[in-house]
Amino acid sequence: MNQFLTEKKIKGIYKRKDVQRPTYQGKLPEGNNGLGLMLLGVTGDLVLEKSIYEKIKRETIAQVRGTVQADILKEDQAQNTCIFSTEFALRLMGDVQEYFIEQQVRNFYSVSISGYHIAEAGANPITQLAFTLSNGFTYVEYYLSRGMDINQFGPNLSFFFSNGIDPEYAVIGRVARKIWAKAMKYTYGANARAQMLKYHIQTSGRSLHAQEIDFNDIRTTLQALSAIYDNCNSLHTNAYDEAITTPSEESVRRALAIQLIINNEWGLAKNENPNQGAFILEELTELVEEAVLLEFEKISERGGVLGAMETGYQRGKIQDESMSYEHKKHDGTLPIIGVNTFLNPKGNKDVTIELARSTDDEKDSQISRLQSYNEANKDKSKQALERIKHAAINNENIFAELIEATKCSSLGEISNTLFEVGGQYRRNM
Repeated sequence: MNQFLTEKKIKGIYKRKDVQRPTYQGKLPEGNNGLGLMLLGVTGDLVLEKSIYEKIKRETIAQVRGTVQADILKEDQAQNTCIFSTEFALRLMGDVQEYFIEQQVRNFYSVSISGYHIAEAGANPITQLAFTLSNGFTYVEYYLSRGMDINQFGPNLSFFFSNGIDPEYAVIGRVARKIWAKAMKYTYGANARAQMLKYHIQTSGRSLHAQEIDFNDIRTTLQALSAIYDNCNSLHTNAYDEAITTPSEESVRRALAIQLIINNEWGLAKNENPNQGAFILEELTELVEEAVLLEFEKISERGGVLGAMETGYQRGKIQDESMSYEHKKHDGTLPIIGVNTFLNPKGNKDVTIELARSTDDEKDSQISRLQSYNEANKDKSKQALERIKHAAINNENIFAELIEATKCSSLGEISNTLFEVGGQYRRNM
């Protein structure tokens, strides 16, 4: 990289005294010499020749790995963090997948079709699985309606489930893969790669309790064991103090140790699922699959996923199941050790966990850096935001313009621009 060009460009951008360059906040991690910090606030197209930059961008995008967690359907049904209208958000998701196909992005999942947040909102394992798979098929139908090839977008879809204590969680992955593969093969004619359902498991945050907080690691260990036996593709083990606050470094290390010990020390986990073939697992698989297919029928009777959302079916069912869980926990019919049964005779010990909160200085620093960023890029940002509007109005790919806009526009500026052309979310009552 041409250092002179870098310094020249930086000075050109941040030439006003009232506009400060972004700086790294806090102490550098051990072993980091800070070399990369000279490029904070600078994008590659400012320091490289256009042809070189475009070549690097094209090759890099095709190789990146990761996941977009942008499942608008579960946002409406469970998580309550919708900001754009459902139709517009669905279009944005389609634009992301369309861009991935055009740029030959094979290893970055365009959506994490999430049941985890459905479960965290209160759904039982059957409802979590049924709603998540039905949402997945809704995305398939929508992408097909836009002319995309199922064999090109199918491998870019991923799933995200919760693992709790209930017995059904022991087979949630195998049932999901069974239903998904059959539908993709026989209904949509997808190839073998597109039939493969990839899923991530996160242990249940909802099963963590502030009472007898140390017991949470026991629950998480059992949930992780079920997930690994069921051959999940990736796993997140929750920290025991997530019931109260943002996890501490110590609790995160303990949560990670759960995975490491199972994978490296627990002998049975080095083999295929040792429970496979057992009567209980085979019976559970059949029962869970039957229950999921029955839920599919109920959704279909209401006009499919989007039709059911119009009447609040999914939200109502999740809330009913959440209420049932809370009642059972309260009256003791659902035994939870240390919470409603086998209580500590000495009473609950005081939990002295420091809550993680931002300081006023950290908040003020972030606001100041954002203002400097907006001021430094105001002219370019205005043009980039106009291009986003133009793409939205003329039915062009919005995601391609979003990538360029992020070089000079803040998240707030981009969101406000999209509100103007896509509308804000309004819940059906």
